[in-house]
Amino acid sequence: MRKIEAYIKAHRLQEVVEHLHEIEGLTGVSIHDIQGFGRIRGQDEPVRIVDNAINWIPHVKIEIFCTTATKDRVVAAIMKGAHTGLRGDGKIYVSSVEEAIRISTGDRGESAV
Repeated sequence: MRKIEAYIKAHRLQEVVEHLHEIEGLTGVSIHDIQGFGRIRGQDEPVRIVDNAINWIPHVKIEIFCTTATKDRVVAAIMKGAHTGLRGDGKIYVSSVEEAIRISTGDRGESAV
């Protein structure tokens, strides 16, 4: 099982979601509105919030738990939907999940995903 976390530009979310919907067997996606900064620290983006002299830039965090077999398709869908070719398109992180448990049924492992 894998956990995929992607940080993308907010205006690319719809495109990413459309590509994710094409993946058969994908069981769910969580979306979080977040703020942060990357290497360029908002120099090329409009300033949205200024707190303690840090220019926070709005982003979207996508969180997906999937089977190992689905991982490459999920990553490809996010890359395709989020890519603009410009600096700051985002990042994708993939990590292993030790265990998953579905609370309603008690299913464990990949069947719980």
